[in-house]
Amino acid sequence: MPFWKKKPNEAQGTALERTIRDVMRDADAEAVTLVAAVAGLLLQVAYEDRPYLASEEAHIRDELARVQGIRAGGIDAICAVMRQHAATIATIEAREYAKTLADRTDKEFRLAVLDMLVDVAAADDSISVVEVNLIRRIAERLGLSQTDVNDSQGRHRDKLAALRASGNPPAV
Repeated sequence: MPFWKKKPNEAQGTALERTIRDVMRDADAEAVTLVAAVAGLLLQVAYEDRPYLASEEAHIRDELARVQGIRAGGIDAICAVMRQHAATIATIEAREYAKTLADRTDKEFRLAVLDMLVDVAAADDSISVVEVNLIRRIAERLGLSQTDVNDSQGRHRDKLAALRASGNPPAV
């Protein structure tokens, strides 16, 4: 409805995007959008098997530390917003974040994101069935194959809860 006014903050993006824009002042809009998309998907995986653990946030912090242009204190600000808005980011915004990455990045970048997602799932020493299922759905939205998912998860085979439960020992 064109006569319906947007709330002031809606025009500037999500809380996560606004925070990333604030901590990456020299970055262009595309970089901010991509960093927000990756951070949002990382949070979605961390949040999936609730609670959102400190070990998972620590891994997300490590990934954010690799981003050039985040000002001092920026990672703290991003993580604070992610904790505050975890439910919204993980359940509502993340679908759009996956579409953003699928539309704007090449396969190599999306495979790197997939590896980050699996690493976050493994951060608590167990990749749960719900996390595996979520990662599969995200990979599909990213335009990646089941083989891509299997290859990425293979790096943490010893942490796959489904293998532990079945009594199949991890391959050595």
